[in-house]
Amino acid sequence: MSRPIRRLPSLNALRAFWAAARHGSFVAAAEELHVTASAVSLQVRQLEDELGQKLFDRTPRGLSLTADGAAILPGVSDAFARLQATLIDEQPGSDQQILTLSVAPSFATKWLLPRLDSFCQRYPDFDVRVIATHDLTDFAKENVDLAIRYGRGGYTGLASELLMRESVFPVCAPRLVETHADADVAQLLRALPLLHDDSPDQDETCPDWKSWLKAAGLRDIDAQRGSRFNQSIFALEAAASGLGVALAKSSLVQQDLATRRLVRLGHDDVPIEFAYFLVYPPERGKRSAINAFRNWIQGEIDAHRGALKQPTAHHQGILLATQS
Repeated sequence: MSRPIRRLPSLNALRAFWAAARHGSFVAAAEELHVTASAVSLQVRQLEDELGQKLFDRTPRGLSLTADGAAILPGVSDAFARLQATLIDEQPGSDQQILTLSVAPSFATKWLLPRLDSFCQRYPDFDVRVIATHDLTDFAKENVDLAIRYGRGGYTGLASELLMRESVFPVCAPRLVETHADADVAQLLRALPLLHDDSPDQDETCPDWKSWLKAAGLRDIDAQRGSRFNQSIFALEAAASGLGVALAKSSLVQQDLATRRLVRLGHDDVPIEFAYFLVYPPERGKRSAINAFRNWIQGEIDAHRGALKQPTAHHQGILLATQS
């Protein structure tokens, strides 16, 4: 049972607890803090003694937070985030600021990274670190400033801002269209392999080939044939290489359509419920790095929407989306 305390514990001890909780290891925490693992263990033990609470269960597989440790971790994490914002991020003439982003691999590769240079040029005082992962960010444990999440929104305890909604349509390499010059969309989809996206970030609102073909009113097409991939970008790269036709999310193929690595087939697309959201703890919303990134990405989203409004044109009997 905890006992009342009359003063704040040692800042070093709290920092050791914070690092150990995020890493689940005294060794990893020691590497971050540039001290020994025994020093971190000692500081955590002293903190436990001072608070009268056991903060970790120490197991052969590492550390796990107790109920008491989990209860104080959010407050400790927020306190260090506020210290960083006050003493580092907002100080004129301070060292290079680090902005850490968590984002799905497909969105990072096909949308964010091709544009990120413009952010770095506009805000040279920020060093950007991108963590590409399908896992949801735990802001209390991980050293992450912002996450771009793909889902329905409404994340408990977090600020979330809608970035863009999605729709899905078929794409393939231009040479496949040229090879089947007299074919319409239905004939082309019957003739070519269908490429399937079985990636972990595939959501239940996104159509597979069976549901897309049904929505488009196309019959007598085998929706199961063709190769399958466990990452969205692999399916798109296979399509660009001429291996078949893939279903693509609009945000992931804008650059490929603009450079004609891919062409869009037909005018039928299927809106989906999931969307991209910018997510962060609300108490960090006034940090200069977060405001800078929010302003920059919203401008890029607006430009993205404008590019997607390009007209369509007929080519050899097939409707192709054109991009300038």
